Amino acid sequence: MIDHTFLKQFGSVQDVEKLCREARQYEFAMVAIHPSQVKRCSKLLKGSQVKVGACIGFPLGQTTTAVKAFETRESIENGATEIDMVMNI
Repeated sequence: MIDHTFLKQFGSVQDVEKLCREARQYEFAMVAIHPSQVKRCSKLLKGSQVKVGACIGFPLGQTTTAVKAFETRESIENGATEIDMVMNI
């Protein structure tokens, strides 16, 4: 199973659309994206087998537990079916 990611700090709507289009085309298991893109990807991937994964606390994990919990809840509400969380160690 292969995941397809777009975790750059800058990206256009077209970049996210391309990510989802490729994920459908090649039947990837999941797209891994920032929480701000979860709703868009959920809509673009509706009806496919591709899961939507939110990367919480990416890239450094330097946010508080409360912030990560909020990001996680909001991502799930927006359609995330997978959560990848960066720990602060």
